[in-house]
Amino acid sequence: MTEKQSSMLRADNLFREIAGEIPVRLVDNVSLDIAAGEFVCIMGPSGSGKSSLLYLLGLLDIPNRGQIWLDGIDTSHFNEDQLAEHRLRYLGYVFQFHFLLAEFTVLDNVTLPMRKLGQLNAAAMLERAKSLLDKLGMLAQMHKYPHQLSGGQRQRVAIARALANDPKIILADEPTGNLDSASAVNVREILKNLAHDMGKTVIAVTHDIQFATAADTRIGLVDGRINADWFTRVNSAVIAP
Repeated sequence: MTEKQSSMLRADNLFREIAGEIPVRLVDNVSLDIAAGEFVCIMGPSGSGKSSLLYLLGLLDIPNRGQIWLDGIDTSHFNEDQLAEHRLRYLGYVFQFHFLLAEFTVLDNVTLPMRKLGQLNAAAMLERAKSLLDKLGMLAQMHKYPHQLSGGQRQRVAIARALANDPKIILADEPTGNLDSASAVNVREILKNLAHDMGKTVIAVTHDIQFATAADTRIGLVDGRINADWFTRVNSAVIAP
Protein backbone atom coordinates (compact mmCIF):
# COMPACT_ATOMS: atom_id res chain seq x y z
CA MET A 1 0.00 0.00 0.00
CA THR A 2 1.32 3.45 -0.89
CA GLU A 3 1.87 5.73 2.06
CA LYS A 4 -0.21 8.90 2.29
CA GLN A 5 2.19 11.84 2.38
CA SER A 6 -0.50 14.04 3.95
CA SER A 7 -0.58 11.79 7.01
CA MET A 8 1.66 12.35 10.00
CA LEU A 9 0.85 8.94 11.44
CA ARG A 10 -0.83 6.12 9.58
CA ALA A 11 -1.51 2.60 10.79
CA ASP A 12 -2.93 -0.16 8.62
CA ASN A 13 -4.52 -3.33 10.01
CA LEU A 14 -2.57 -3.45 13.28
CA PHE A 15 -2.88 -6.72 15.16
CA ARG A 16 -1.24 -7.52 18.50
CA GLU A 17 -1.71 -10.75 20.38
CA ILE A 18 0.16 -12.28 23.31
CA ALA A 19 0.83 -15.95 22.65
CA GLY A 20 0.00 -18.59 25.24
CA GLU A 21 -2.22 -21.53 25.98
CA ILE A 22 -5.05 -19.02 25.77
CA PRO A 23 -3.86 -16.19 23.46
CA VAL A 24 -4.73 -12.65 24.56
CA ARG A 25 -5.71 -10.34 21.72
CA LEU A 26 -4.82 -6.73 22.59
CA VAL A 27 -5.30 -4.91 19.28
CA ASP A 28 -7.45 -6.32 16.51
CA ASN A 29 -7.24 -4.99 12.94
CA VAL A 30 -6.99 -1.28 13.76
CA SER A 31 -6.40 1.28 10.99
CA LEU A 32 -5.86 5.01 11.60
CA ASP A 33 -4.90 8.01 9.53
CA ILE A 34 -3.92 11.04 11.60
CA ALA A 35 -2.81 14.42 10.31
CA ALA A 36 -0.22 16.89 11.56
CA GLY A 37 -1.65 19.27 14.14
CA GLU A 38 -4.46 16.92 15.11
CA PHE A 39 -5.47 16.26 18.72
CA VAL A 40 -6.79 12.70 19.02
CA CYS A 41 -8.19 10.95 22.10
CA ILE A 42 -8.51 7.17 22.38
CA MET A 43 -11.23 6.08 24.77
CA GLY A 44 -12.88 2.84 25.83
CA PRO A 45 -13.55 0.58 28.80
CA SER A 46 -10.74 -0.89 30.89
CA GLY A 47 -9.00 -3.71 29.05
CA SER A 48 -10.12 -2.49 25.64
CA GLY A 49 -6.56 -2.22 24.30
CA LYS A 50 -6.13 1.57 24.46
CA SER A 51 -2.63 1.61 25.95
CA SER A 52 -1.60 -1.38 23.83
CA LEU A 53 -2.55 0.56 20.70
CA LEU A 54 -0.70 3.65 21.92
CA TYR A 55 2.44 1.59 22.55
CA LEU A 56 2.27 0.23 19.01
CA LEU A 57 1.82 3.72 17.54
CA GLY A 58 4.73 4.94 19.67
CA LEU A 59 7.05 2.14 18.45
CA LEU A 60 7.39 0.88 22.03
CA ASP A 61 5.87 -2.45 21.01
CA ILE A 62 5.80 -4.32 17.70
CA PRO A 63 2.59 -5.59 16.06
CA ASN A 64 2.22 -9.21 15.04
CA ARG A 65 1.09 -7.85 11.71
CA GLY A 66 0.20 -4.52 10.16
CA GLN A 67 2.19 -1.44 9.22
CA ILE A 68 2.88 1.98 10.72
CA TRP A 69 4.06 5.04 8.79
CA LEU A 70 5.54 8.07 10.54
CA ASP A 71 5.53 11.15 8.32
CA GLY A 72 5.41 8.90 5.26
CA ILE A 73 8.17 6.54 6.45
CA ASP A 74 7.30 2.84 6.69
CA THR A 75 8.62 1.57 10.04
CA SER A 76 7.63 -2.08 9.58
CA HIS A 77 11.13 -3.23 8.63
CA PHE A 78 13.07 -1.19 11.18
CA ASN A 79 15.63 -2.91 13.38
CA GLU A 80 16.02 -2.03 17.08
CA ASP A 81 18.52 0.77 16.43
CA GLN A 82 16.28 2.38 13.81
CA LEU A 83 13.26 2.13 16.11
CA ALA A 84 15.22 3.75 18.95
CA GLU A 85 16.40 6.59 16.70
CA HIS A 86 12.88 7.28 15.44
CA ARG A 87 11.51 7.28 18.97
CA LEU A 88 14.04 9.95 19.90
CA ARG A 89 13.56 12.04 16.75
CA TYR A 90 9.86 11.80 16.00
CA LEU A 91 8.09 10.90 19.22
CA GLY A 92 7.59 12.35 22.68
CA TYR A 93 5.90 10.45 25.51
CA VAL A 94 3.82 11.56 28.50
CA PHE A 95 2.61 8.93 30.96
CA GLN A 96 0.14 8.83 33.84
CA PHE A 97 3.08 8.25 36.17
CA HIS A 98 5.44 10.91 34.90
CA PHE A 99 8.57 8.72 35.23
CA LEU A 100 10.81 11.68 36.00
CA LEU A 101 14.15 10.52 37.35
CA ALA A 102 14.12 11.24 41.08
CA GLU A 103 17.88 11.80 41.32
CA PHE A 104 17.86 14.47 38.58
CA THR A 105 16.71 18.08 38.79
CA VAL A 106 13.88 19.38 36.63
CA LEU A 107 16.44 20.88 34.23
CA ASP A 108 18.42 17.64 33.98
CA ASN A 109 15.26 15.60 33.34
CA VAL A 110 14.37 17.83 30.39
CA THR A 111 17.86 17.78 28.87
CA LEU A 112 18.16 13.98 29.09
CA PRO A 113 16.47 13.17 25.72
CA MET A 114 18.67 15.77 24.02
CA ARG A 115 21.77 14.17 25.49
CA LYS A 116 20.66 10.79 24.15
CA LEU A 117 20.05 12.16 20.66
CA GLY A 118 23.35 14.04 20.70
CA GLN A 119 22.61 16.75 18.16
CA LEU A 120 23.09 19.83 20.36
CA ASN A 121 26.03 21.05 22.40
CA ALA A 122 25.68 21.58 26.14
CA ALA A 123 24.88 25.28 25.89
CA ALA A 124 22.19 24.74 23.25
CA MET A 125 20.60 21.95 25.30
CA LEU A 126 20.39 24.16 28.37
CA GLU A 127 18.94 27.02 26.36
CA ARG A 128 16.26 24.80 24.82
CA ALA A 129 15.38 23.15 28.14
CA LYS A 130 15.01 26.52 29.85
CA SER A 131 12.88 27.82 26.98
CA LEU A 132 10.52 24.83 27.23
CA LEU A 133 10.25 25.13 30.99
CA ASP A 134 9.55 28.83 30.66
CA LYS A 135 6.71 28.21 28.18
CA LEU A 136 5.21 25.69 30.59
CA GLY A 137 5.54 27.97 33.61
CA MET A 138 8.21 25.83 35.27
CA LEU A 139 11.40 27.84 34.79
CA ALA A 140 11.44 28.96 38.43
CA GLN A 141 11.41 25.30 39.49
CA MET A 142 14.26 24.15 37.24
CA HIS A 143 16.70 23.36 40.07
CA LYS A 144 14.17 21.44 42.14
CA TYR A 145 13.80 17.67 42.23
CA PRO A 146 10.60 15.81 41.28
CA HIS A 147 9.62 15.10 44.90
CA GLN A 148 9.54 18.84 45.54
CA LEU A 149 6.84 19.43 42.91
CA SER A 150 3.08 19.00 42.85
CA GLY A 151 1.48 16.42 40.58
CA GLY A 152 0.51 19.03 38.02
CA GLN A 153 4.01 20.52 38.06
CA ARG A 154 5.59 17.11 37.54
CA GLN A 155 3.36 16.49 34.55
CA ARG A 156 4.30 19.84 33.03
CA VAL A 157 7.96 18.88 33.40
CA ALA A 158 7.16 15.54 31.74
CA ILE A 159 5.60 17.45 28.83
CA ALA A 160 8.70 19.64 28.56
CA ARG A 161 10.83 16.49 28.47
CA ALA A 162 8.58 15.02 25.77
CA LEU A 163 9.17 18.15 23.68
CA ALA A 164 12.94 18.20 24.21
CA ASN A 165 13.90 16.89 20.75
CA ASP A 166 11.10 18.80 18.99
CA PRO A 167 9.17 15.64 18.04
CA LYS A 168 6.39 15.72 15.48
CA ILE A 169 4.15 13.41 17.52
CA ILE A 170 3.28 13.45 21.24
CA LEU A 171 1.74 10.31 22.77
CA ALA A 172 0.12 10.58 26.18
CA ASP A 173 -1.16 7.65 28.26
CA GLU A 174 -3.72 8.83 30.85
CA PRO A 175 -1.82 12.13 31.30
CA THR A 176 -4.39 13.49 33.79
CA GLY A 177 -5.10 10.22 35.61
CA ASN A 178 -3.38 11.24 38.84
CA LEU A 179 -4.18 14.95 38.81
CA ASP A 180 -6.74 17.13 40.55
CA SER A 181 -9.37 18.74 38.33
CA ALA A 182 -7.61 22.11 37.98
CA SER A 183 -4.29 20.49 37.04
CA ALA A 184 -6.09 18.15 34.63
CA VAL A 185 -7.63 21.10 32.79
CA ASN A 186 -4.21 22.76 32.60
CA VAL A 187 -2.56 19.67 31.11
CA ARG A 188 -5.45 19.22 28.67
CA GLU A 189 -5.08 22.79 27.43
CA ILE A 190 -1.31 22.41 27.07
CA LEU A 191 -1.74 19.29 24.92
CA LYS A 192 -4.48 20.90 22.84
CA ASN A 193 -2.29 23.95 22.25
CA LEU A 194 0.64 21.78 21.22
CA ALA A 195 -1.56 20.48 18.41
CA HIS A 196 -3.41 23.61 17.39
CA ASP A 197 -0.72 26.24 17.97
CA MET A 198 2.51 24.30 17.41
CA GLY A 199 1.37 21.78 14.79
CA LYS A 200 2.23 18.71 16.87
CA THR A 201 0.21 15.56 16.36
CA VAL A 202 -1.09 14.67 19.84
CA ILE A 203 -2.59 11.25 20.61
CA ALA A 204 -3.85 10.67 24.14
CA VAL A 205 -5.43 7.70 25.89
CA THR A 206 -7.92 8.86 28.51
CA HIS A 207 -10.82 7.81 30.70
CA ASP A 208 -11.67 11.48 31.27
CA ILE A 209 -14.69 12.44 29.15
CA GLN A 210 -14.12 16.13 29.84
CA PHE A 211 -10.54 15.80 28.63
CA ALA A 212 -11.72 14.08 25.46
CA THR A 213 -14.16 16.87 24.57
CA ALA A 214 -11.16 19.05 23.65
CA ALA A 215 -10.00 16.56 20.99
CA ASP A 216 -10.47 16.97 17.26
CA THR A 217 -11.11 13.25 16.94
CA ARG A 218 -12.33 10.78 19.54
CA ILE A 219 -11.66 7.12 18.84
CA GLY A 220 -13.53 4.42 20.71
CA LEU A 221 -11.83 1.09 21.26
CA VAL A 222 -13.73 -1.99 22.43
CA ASP A 223 -12.07 -5.43 22.64
CA GLY A 224 -9.12 -4.10 20.67
CA ARG A 225 -11.24 -2.84 17.76
CA ILE A 226 -12.48 0.59 16.71
CA ASN A 227 -16.15 0.75 17.59
CA ALA A 228 -18.47 3.16 15.77
CA ASP A 229 -20.55 3.69 18.92
CA TRP A 230 -17.50 5.00 20.80
CA PHE A 231 -16.01 7.63 18.50
CA THR A 232 -16.74 11.03 17.03
CA ARG A 233 -14.96 11.88 13.81
CA VAL A 234 -14.47 15.63 13.53
CA ASN A 235 -12.40 15.40 10.36
CA SER A 236 -11.67 12.26 8.37
CA ALA A 237 -8.80 10.98 10.48
CA VAL A 238 -10.31 7.65 11.48
CA ILE A 239 -10.67 4.73 9.10
CA ALA A 240 -12.93 2.18 10.74
CA PRO A 241 -12.09 -1.41 9.82
